[in-house]
Amino acid sequence: MLASASALLSSTWPFSLKDLPQDAYLVGGSVRDALLGRQSPHLDLDFVLAHNAVDTAQAIAECYDAGFVLLDAERRIARVVFSDATADFAEQMGGSLEADLRRRDFTINAIAYSPHHNRFVDPVGGTQDLKQNRLCMISEQNLNDDPLRLLRAHRQAAQLKFDLDPNTQQSIRALAHLIRRVAPERVYAELSYLLNASRSGTKQLTSAWKDGLLKPWLPDVTADSLAEVARIDVATADLGRANPAFTSCVLSWLRDQQQAAGVGRSWLKVAKLSCLTADSSQAEAQLWQLKCSRAEVQSVLLLRQIRQHLAPDTKDATTDASLPWQSLTQRQQYELFKQSGDAFPACALVAMALGACGDRVTEMMHRFIDAADPIAHPDPLLTGHDLMAQLSMKPSPRMGQLLESLSIAHAEGKISDRPSAIAFAQAWIAGSGSDRSPEKPA
Repeated sequence: MLASASALLSSTWPFSLKDLPQDAYLVGGSVRDALLGRQSPHLDLDFVLAHNAVDTAQAIAECYDAGFVLLDAERRIARVVFSDATADFAEQMGGSLEADLRRRDFTINAIAYSPHHNRFVDPVGGTQDLKQNRLCMISEQNLNDDPLRLLRAHRQAAQLKFDLDPNTQQSIRALAHLIRRVAPERVYAELSYLLNASRSGTKQLTSAWKDGLLKPWLPDVTADSLAEVARIDVATADLGRANPAFTSCVLSWLRDQQQAAGVGRSWLKVAKLSCLTADSSQAEAQLWQLKCSRAEVQSVLLLRQIRQHLAPDTKDATTDASLPWQSLTQRQQYELFKQSGDAFPACALVAMALGACGDRVTEMMHRFIDAADPIAHPDPLLTGHDLMAQLSMKPSPRMGQLLESLSIAHAEGKISDRPSAIAFAQAWIAGSGSDRSPEKPA
């Protein structure tokens, strides 16, 4: 295996090799990913030093006018933040480099590289496991020391598309009860990766469930609900092929929180969480326990509430599983868009997973992505102020009903501009607010 990937080349670092002490070793994920040829636009370096790790970090930060963060004063860990890279510096634990490496989680993360001497230190056989695409624990005690590693094993297996070593998985199952001790924020971070990933994430999520790691946090997960999550992965791929903009849509978050997508919040995750929670008063409590954001909790609960409107209608046995989405009128589409709001991408995924017609869902996703679509994003042709000025109406519940009727008429194509909207409003008032409306002019 060639050491040719960028993280192992000091020429790619944001500082000079001469600024690094001779006893410094590059360790952890940066070495693993470099040996696998995995590269990222943001360089993430981890160094272990025998002495003076914090002083070294501070000196480099001052020399290159970079940010400096003391991460752990007791364990002597510091971070230097550059514009397109971070470098962590830690003093070795256990008295030697080899002892430090043996305290880590998995063999593939326990390979060290000396940039000064161009040599590797691999005391636990991580290089061999990399060649075999295998995730293997260093020891059961190391998993016991930090039980988050039990779930992290599944996350890293999904991330790297590796297989879990059988002995490692056996130990995970034996220690699964310890996951209750882990802070929920840390658990949710690992789960978020699995939920946001595609099929490899769902495969490992299912494996984590079988290992007993989900029970304390999502006790209502079943084999059927995980199969539904797998169908959401298929729906995401299918809808993405039909409209490439859909993929970025489901992987993003609320329009005023686009940056949140980088920390794991997405409509894809919301859709999957709605499959993994039950219709019970406990669902909300479970989401809060996991430290989901308020917006995530509200979105998941919304999906649970409208779920029956997204599922196939099998009441009529004489039909070929007639689906509600196949026969939605424009008014019904308007109502669904209004009810789901920004969460519509998640609704579309759940509907597909439940068996809704792919062509109709695709059509509605096109509407949602088109900001000018009058059904998905109705732009009021008249406001309450217009009604007061043009028709002498006074603020009242009746005005709200008229505004809603105007939006529906616009969605149905019965009105398209202010004059036709005013004519509609006049007819609506004359009819005492009935549902009757003038036909669209020829």
